[in-house]
Amino acid sequence: MIERQTLLCELDAVLQPERFKDVAPNGLQVEGRPQIHRVVSGVSASVALIEAAIAANADALFVHHGLFWRGQDARVGGWLRQRLGLLLQHNINLYAYHLPLDAHPEWGNNAQLGQVLGLLVDGRFGEQQLGWLGRSGSAPVTNVAQFAQHVEHILGRKVTLIDATGPRSLARIAWCSGGAQSYFEAAIAAGADVFLTGEISEQHVHFAREAGVSFIACGHHASERYGAPACMGALASRLGFAHEFIEIPSPA
Repeated sequence: MIERQTLLCELDAVLQPERFKDVAPNGLQVEGRPQIHRVVSGVSASVALIEAAIAANADALFVHHGLFWRGQDARVGGWLRQRLGLLLQHNINLYAYHLPLDAHPEWGNNAQLGQVLGLLVDGRFGEQQLGWLGRSGSAPVTNVAQFAQHVEHILGRKVTLIDATGPRSLARIAWCSGGAQSYFEAAIAAGADVFLTGEISEQHVHFAREAGVSFIACGHHASERYGAPACMGALASRLGFAHEFIEIPSPA
């Protein structure tokens, strides 16, 4: 068991939200019961995940995508009312960390994505240093097409590939989880042969072809499903409370 405020302090100490300019409030977004015995982690605080946490007798949820975002309608209705109502009715704490969970050097989404893909890290790039640079490590990958197949195999889903490099040797890989397509130009400037992220926008197809740098979109959810369980799993082991990751599938 851990106290609600103690867990918040531990998360803040590990993830250091004060270092980031973010579009969401990081930390305890919804206050629930003061003692926490069981935490469920997941990607997004959807109704489906909240209901799964209730069924699992969780005292707290830990997610990457919480309930509140800059510029959203502040009125409590529709989907927001449903989610808040369930959390408050069942006295469940909601902890949410956005960019801090992307950036953590060991348990973050980018660190974990690189690890599951067998990438060796040798640098960071982009705004707030959220983009990661490296090269293929354990995977027998020599070009972008092979790398895309490897990503599909590991993540279990089709990717969108804009192959601008062809059979040319793949030396430098850049990646940033989630909806980080705006980091593509920074990845090009950093000398990447390919950029991997969750989503692609129309203009980045042309940027890839014109710059000769390939682009792989592997799915927003698929690229960000590793950080939350890694972070909370490590804290649970150290601090002595139960933890379970619950996957709510998403095609996005």
